[in-house]
Amino acid sequence: MKKMYCFKKQTRLLLILILLLGMILPQKPILANENTEKSDDASVTNTASFCTDVMYRIVTDRFFDGNTKNNPTNELFDKKDSGKYHGGDWAGITQKIKEGYFTGMGISALWISSPVENITSLDPVTKNAAYQGTWAKDYLRTNPYFGSIQEFKTMIDTAHKADLKVVIDFSPNATSQVMSSDTSVKFQEDGALYRDGKLLGSYNNDSSGLFNHETIADLKTYENGIYHSINGFADLNQQNTTIDQYMKDAAKKWLNLGVDGIHVDSVDSMTMGWQKNWLSSLYATKSVYVFGDWFESGTSINDPNQINFVNHSGMSTVDYAFSNALRNAFGTSTGTMKQLSSVVQVTGYNYEEVNQQVTFLEHDKTNRFMNLTKDNHSLEAAYVVLLTSRGIPSVYYGSEQYVANKNTMTDMPCFDTTSNAYQIIGALASLRKSNPALAYGTMKDCWVNDNVYIYERKFGDNVVVTAVNKSKTTDYTIANMHTNLPAGVYEDVLQGKLNGEKLYIAGNGSAYSFLLKAGESAVWQYTAKQNNEPIIGNVDPMIGITGNTVTITGRGFGTREGRVLFNDSKASIVSWSDSKIRVLIPDVKAGMYDIKVEKSNYTKSEPYKNFEVLSGPQVSVRFRVNKADGYTNSQVYVVGSIHELGEWDMKKAIGPFFCNTDSIGKYPTWFYDINVPSGTVISYIYFKLDNKGNTIWESGTYHTVVTPAKGTETFDSTWQK
Repeated sequence: MKKMYCFKKQTRLLLILILLLGMILPQKPILANENTEKSDDASVTNTASFCTDVMYRIVTDRFFDGNTKNNPTNELFDKKDSGKYHGGDWAGITQKIKEGYFTGMGISALWISSPVENITSLDPVTKNAAYQGTWAKDYLRTNPYFGSIQEFKTMIDTAHKADLKVVIDFSPNATSQVMSSDTSVKFQEDGALYRDGKLLGSYNNDSSGLFNHETIADLKTYENGIYHSINGFADLNQQNTTIDQYMKDAAKKWLNLGVDGIHVDSVDSMTMGWQKNWLSSLYATKSVYVFGDWFESGTSINDPNQINFVNHSGMSTVDYAFSNALRNAFGTSTGTMKQLSSVVQVTGYNYEEVNQQVTFLEHDKTNRFMNLTKDNHSLEAAYVVLLTSRGIPSVYYGSEQYVANKNTMTDMPCFDTTSNAYQIIGALASLRKSNPALAYGTMKDCWVNDNVYIYERKFGDNVVVTAVNKSKTTDYTIANMHTNLPAGVYEDVLQGKLNGEKLYIAGNGSAYSFLLKAGESAVWQYTAKQNNEPIIGNVDPMIGITGNTVTITGRGFGTREGRVLFNDSKASIVSWSDSKIRVLIPDVKAGMYDIKVEKSNYTKSEPYKNFEVLSGPQVSVRFRVNKADGYTNSQVYVVGSIHELGEWDMKKAIGPFFCNTDSIGKYPTWFYDINVPSGTVISYIYFKLDNKGNTIWESGTYHTVVTPAKGTETFDSTWQK
C-alpha cells in the first residue's frame, strides 16, 4: 500500500508540474508532420548533395519485368536459375515509379544496376549470365536486356517528375572475367572492351596496353589489390591514355542522359590519383554526388589508406563499418548497442564528412538480414536506427517485404505497401526531408547499454531523438536523460508502430523518467520554424577547380543574397535560398580552404573546413624512380612545387610508393600514380623515410618536367645518389 501511495503521489506531482509549465509547454503534442514543407536543399534538382535523401538499391534484373520483349531468348534467360537473367528492366522500374511504390515509401533516390552493355556469354565455370550488370563490354551502350536508350531516358524523366533522383553503378576497374584458378578454363569474350560497338582490344590481344597483366590478387597489400586481377576479371589499366579518356567520356554520357549520382565499384582496386583526376573531369561537367565502394567485412576502421580515401579522394564511400555493426547489433546474439555506438564514435572521429557516407542494412555484397534473424521486429528496429543515424541511408530492394531468400539477389517477391517495414521507412524517410537534423546533424549518445541505444541528432535548433530497445524480454527505466529538445510533450513519429509512446521534456531539456519497454522503438523530433543564424550542413563536391559549381546546403542563409567566402576570397553567386546556395569557385591559389556563408545582415556561419581547390584541370601521372636501394626498412615518397605534391612540405608528401608489381616496377624500382594539373611545369624530388623516422633525400637537383596537356604519362628517373 505504501508503494502504491508513493506512486500515486509522484504521478500527481508530475501532472501538477506539467500544468504549471503550461505557459511554455505546447497546447498539443509536437508531431512529425508539423513542418513538412520541402526546402530547397531537399529538391530533386539538388544533384550535388544526397543528405536529405533515402536511396532505394535495385538489382535491375531482379526487380520487375515491364517489357518481356527485351528478355534474352537463349540460355542466358531462366527464371528458375538464380544465375541467369530473370527479366527485370527499366520499363519495370518506370511502371513502379508511376504506381507510386517508391514515393509512398518516402524514397527520393533510386540506385540501379550499371546500365552499360555486358557480355552475352555464360561464365564457363559457374554457368552464370551477366544479370548483375558488372561484366562490362561497352560502357557507351546500354544493356539490351535492361532496355533501349529511349527506355532509359523515359525512366530518368519519369523519376524526375516524381521527385526521384537516379544513381547508377559504374565499374571502371575491370571488364569481364578472363582467368580462374583452373588454367584450362577459357573465357569466350576474353574481357573485350568496345567503344560504341568498335573493338578496342581484349586481355590476350592487348597491343595497346589497355589492361594490367598480373595474377589474381591475394589482397595482402593495397598495391596488390590495385594492379592485380580481382577474382580473375580483366583489370583495366587506367594509366593508359585510351582508358583514361574512355572512362571520362563514358561517365559523362550517362550524366548527360540525366543521371544524378554515380556509385563507383571497387575504388580500393584503383589508384586514388587516377580517380581524383577522373572526378575532377566529371565535376567540371556537372555537380553530382559520387560515392565509392571500399569493401570491408568487419567493423574496424584502422586502414590508413581507406581513411585517407574517404577524406581526400573527392568522393564519399559506402560505410561498411557502421553497417556491419548495425547488422551485428540487431541480427546476432553477440552484437551489442554499445559496440554500435562505439563504431559511430570512431567513424565520426576518422571521417571528416561522416554524414556523407552511405549506410545500409542489406547490400548486394552481404547476406539478407532476415537470414541472420527470422524476426521481422528486429529488421524494423534496425531500420529505425539506419534511417535516423548519421549518413545517407539506402534500402535494399525487397527488404521492406522481409525477403529472407539465401540468394541476396532474389526476385522482388511483391509490392505490398501495407507492410510494417514499408510504413516505418516511409515515416522516417519523410522526416529526413523535413527535419535537417537527420541530414546534417551531429550525433551524440543519450543513454546506452548492451540492449538500448538512445541518441540525439542536432542541427541548429532542429532535434531528433531516437530510442530503441532490442531486448525481447527486458524493460529499462530511462532516468537522468538530457536532450536539446525544447520543453514539451512529443509524439512518437512512428505513431506507436513499434510501441513507442510520448516523451515529456522539462524546461532544461531533461526528459522525465520513462519506461522503454522490451522491443520498443520511438522517434521524437522538433523542427525549428526558422533559423536566424546561418549554419552550413554540407558542401558538395569537396574538390574542384576555379570556375566549378559548388553547392552549399544548410539552414538560416536567408532569402536575400549575401556572400560566400573561401577563406577571405568572395565567390560568385549562382543561386541563393535559405537552405541552398550555389557558387563558383573563385580564382584562388590551389590549397585547402574554409568556406563561410555571410548573410545579407553580415552574420557569418562557422567555417566548413578542408575544401580542396585543385591547381587546374587534372591529369594522372605515374612517378617512377629506379635504383632507389641501399636503405633497409625505408619507403619512398615524393614532394614538389605544386599543391598536389605538397608544395615542398614533407608532411604533405605523397606516398609511400609501391615496389612489387612485375609489369610496372619491383624493388629497387618504386612508383606511384598521382593527379597533377595538366600542361604545367612542375619540380619535385624523392626522399626515403625509414621505420625510425629518419629521412634520406636524393642528391642533386630537383626533377623538372611539363605535365601532359591531356591523357596520362609516366615520368621515369633514377635515384640521385
